[in-house]
Amino acid sequence: MKSSARLLVVLLAMTVLLAALLAFEAQRATRSHRVTAERALRDYASVAAWEFASASRDLLDRRVTERFGRVVGSPAASPYDSLPPPSVLAVEASSLLPCPSAASSRTLFAVDLRNGSLVTSGTQLSSPTRVWVRDAILARISGSGLPLPGTAGVVWGEGAGQGLVLVFGVKWVRYSGYATHEAPLAAYGVVTCPDALRSLFTEVLRSHPLLPAAVTGGIENSRLVSLQVSTPGGHPLFRSGPTSRLAYAGDPAFVGGWIVVWASLPSDVAARLVLTTPGSRLPLLLGLLALTIVLAVIALRQLRREQELIRLRSDFTSSVSHELRTPLTQILLFTETLELGRAGTEDEQRQALGIIGQEARRLAVLVENVLQFSRAERHLTRVRTEPTALAPLMREILERFAPLAGLSAMRVYTELDESLVAPVDPDALHQITINLLDNAIKYGNRQDRVTLRTRLVGGNARIEVEDGGPGIAPADRLRIWEPFVRIAEGSSVPGSGIGLAVVRELATCHGGKAWVEDASSGGARFVVELPGATRSEMTSQRSTRVRVTEV
Repeated sequence: MKSSARLLVVLLAMTVLLAALLAFEAQRATRSHRVTAERALRDYASVAAWEFASASRDLLDRRVTERFGRVVGSPAASPYDSLPPPSVLAVEASSLLPCPSAASSRTLFAVDLRNGSLVTSGTQLSSPTRVWVRDAILARISGSGLPLPGTAGVVWGEGAGQGLVLVFGVKWVRYSGYATHEAPLAAYGVVTCPDALRSLFTEVLRSHPLLPAAVTGGIENSRLVSLQVSTPGGHPLFRSGPTSRLAYAGDPAFVGGWIVVWASLPSDVAARLVLTTPGSRLPLLLGLLALTIVLAVIALRQLRREQELIRLRSDFTSSVSHELRTPLTQILLFTETLELGRAGTEDEQRQALGIIGQEARRLAVLVENVLQFSRAERHLTRVRTEPTALAPLMREILERFAPLAGLSAMRVYTELDESLVAPVDPDALHQITINLLDNAIKYGNRQDRVTLRTRLVGGNARIEVEDGGPGIAPADRLRIWEPFVRIAEGSSVPGSGIGLAVVRELATCHGGKAWVEDASSGGARFVVELPGATRSEMTSQRSTRVRVTEV
């Protein structure tokens, strides 16, 4: 690497280091304040969740007390008093938590806690549901969740009561002996669905402030906080507020043991609260650091590519020089042989002339590849397409290629669709095919054959050259089309590394594409696909069978 490149690397490294130090110092300066502010915002979310759960509980207690107050509002004087049926509460309880999906159906119940009997009024319940209602109320009363006077009890459905919820109040009995005693006498309530509680939650969200106005600045609850309400068992009941850009989530609130509430403050709302995260230049500095690193990486990769390109061009120059020198040497050698009369017989003279012609053709192909590659680098490649029958053109190309291959040629077979016509530039297609055949001859196995195939696939003309060589590894199937790249670099196989690059460039100019895949024989199959192909009417009427011809 040159000294200027080393200096550039050092400067880039120092720039990255300086940007990293600035970002680190900015992060240290704001970390403490940010942590404190974020903790306060999460505490706000926890307070909002607790306020919502508490207000919902208070509103439920008030509604149950109002609707069932005529029965459960005053304690009984004796544990032996008769209990009124739940039907006496039909009018008062008609507006208590109606189920939206079944507004006309309604079941009131009363469970006598003295003997465990259940009496219902309204829509009849199935036998399993009646058993569940009675057992659930008795289990709740006998457990630790006994509702106090003036409060409501809630039981979420399980088993036969799945999809139901019981909301009830307890009638107490007060009697005097040596001391005044109170005991639960009966439970009066309504059987409804969990969706019925949404109206209660909506009213709380609309009328009850979840955070002090001095903190929120008057932001309404629906935009202030995102709420998620579920049963203790995890069944979702209610969701409200923004659902995107949630940044500050508080602890869940579990007030009264009947619902669980999660609250989160959206990031855009948190920025408007009185106590919020401090403004920071850290994102800008981190962005500059990332940009600096990206630019440094790009610069280093560019330097590496420049060095690699210099090496490849040097190798290319050396390879082309060798490729040019070999046929020129042969041409000069046999020309001198003829001039000096060393080829005594007519057969020897004919053989010398054949070698001269062969090497001249090879030289012409190499020069044409170099010229085409030069045009491609300057974006000057142009093709003039015309509808062309591919089978005769392929046979003509093979006739020109046979002398070029010389003694190293294998058996070349053709499978040509006689009816295939495509808009191509004949000269460009000649160069494509010659390069692919030359590549197959160089790297193929001499005991196997090379196959040239044309066929129609989905409106495209597909030209395939298949050899029996070692094939191309999947990792190299894209690299081989790049200029100067030779997979067999360093081997004795001659080549300049631009033949396949020329193939891809000419295929692209036709609006087509080129790729390589595994051949059925185990070698490589090079494919060039050109658009706009059709079948000739004359040949298709005569025959559309594929011919197999050995060349």
